[in-house]
Amino acid sequence: MVREVLQVGDRILRKKCEKVTRFDGELAKLLDDLRDTVLKEEGAGLAAPQIGISLRVFVVNVDEGYFEFVNPVFVWQKGEQTGAEGCLSVRGKAGTVTRPDKVKVVFSDRKGDRYSLVAKGFFARAICHEYDHLDGILYTDKATNVHDD
Repeated sequence: MVREVLQVGDRILRKKCEKVTRFDGELAKLLDDLRDTVLKEEGAGLAAPQIGISLRVFVVNVDEGYFEFVNPVFVWQKGEQTGAEGCLSVRGKAGTVTRPDKVKVVFSDRKGDRYSLVAKGFFARAICHEYDHLDGILYTDKATNVHDD
C-alpha cells in the first residue's frame, strides 16, 4: 500500500528509531508499504520514519537493484564523494552532500537472516542517506548549497 511521506517539520523525522525485535507479518507489511511508496514516488530510497514508523528499517531502489535493510549497522566506510541530493521528505529542495564513496553494512532481511553488503558510488550514497533517517538526521543537516530544485 502506498503511504503518505511525512515532510520536514514532522517530529518523527527527528527521532532516533527503535531496533526491530519482531520479524513477523507486521514487519513484512511495513517493508511492502515502503517498496510500494518508493516506487510510486520514484525515489532512490525510503526509511520507515518517513512514513511515520519509528523503526530501524529502510529500502533502497538503485541501479544495483531493490534492497531491504532491517537493523543496519556500518562495518566500515571508505573514501569520499560529493554530490547532489534531494529527499522525499524535503520536497522542492536539493543540496550538495559529502558522503563515503564505499561502505560495508550488516543488516537483517524481513525474516531476520543477517547479511553483509559492500556498496559504492550512488548505491553507497543512498544507503548513507537512508541510514541517517534512522537517527533523525536529514540530508539538509549535512548539505551545503541547499536550494530550490
